[in-house]
Amino acid sequence: MCDTIAEGFKVLQDTANDLYLQEGRVAEVEGAPDPLEFLREWVSPNVPVIFKKACKSFAAFKQWSPQFLREKIGDKFVTVAVTPNGWADAVSDDGEFFMLPEERQMKFSDFLDRLNDKSELNPVFYMQQQNSNLTGEMKSLIGDVPEDINWASTAFGAKPDAANFWMGDQRAITSTHKDPYENIYCVIHGVKQFLLSPPTDLPSMPYKMLPVARYEKVKTRQDFTIVQCEEKNTVRWICPGFGEAKKSKTRPSTQLIARVEAGDMLYLPSLWFHQVSQSHGCVAVNYWYDMKFDIKYAYFSMLEHLCLANELLNCEN
Repeated sequence: MCDTIAEGFKVLQDTANDLYLQEGRVAEVEGAPDPLEFLREWVSPNVPVIFKKACKSFAAFKQWSPQFLREKIGDKFVTVAVTPNGWADAVSDDGEFFMLPEERQMKFSDFLDRLNDKSELNPVFYMQQQNSNLTGEMKSLIGDVPEDINWASTAFGAKPDAANFWMGDQRAITSTHKDPYENIYCVIHGVKQFLLSPPTDLPSMPYKMLPVARYEKVKTRQDFTIVQCEEKNTVRWICPGFGEAKKSKTRPSTQLIARVEAGDMLYLPSLWFHQVSQSHGCVAVNYWYDMKFDIKYAYFSMLEHLCLANELLNCEN
């Protein structure tokens, strides 16, 4: 039974590679698309694409230097994720916990000062809140960037569910995961690199149930302690993924690299697995549009259940 299921997984992955993954590369197109082209060429087949220079028209592209941001919002209190190693919302180094970051409230100017601190003892600071902080804590920046991407809103028939502001240390890495959103990711300054795998690679993702814990700073030292969360029990997460401390013999069959430079937009389709790294001080905004829970989601849900069944069969054997 296990061999039969595994063979089915292989057929799925091989067929996806042959038919629609464009020979292992992420397409690049100059400028923004029109809504119909975007929907037909990229959203419908569920494939990523980089729209080169598509957000160079944003006022933020010309204005958002660290000095400009310091002068405009330096006294504003913001929420910052702080970790000892750059891995927030990720598997701990020993593979025993799903780690949440310490969250600190600080003035934006103090956040910039910590980014400029090159000491090896300095923890890793990253503005990574995913609660539409661009329209919340950072709403004074709206106008420098739009509240939505008009051609995407037309294509999806809706405004984004959330818009987020991202800025942080080059040591900050977003661990491999997927989102139930259509993601328009705009890099304003610096470079972001996305390591992508399609939803059809789900069978190759080494998921594990992990207890949830949080980093807390020891007040008298630079050290952090790990405190298990009482309010959250367990999380099913990719372990070790594409770069956490431990290595896995199971590797996704397809890994696409998307290098998103200043002025570029990445369309990251719903349910695609991604790990994200960045240049130091990189500034970006992204817009999350709710995915359509259609036949693609139904097939993906079936694949999730098959993967779980396969895990149970392997455990019993």
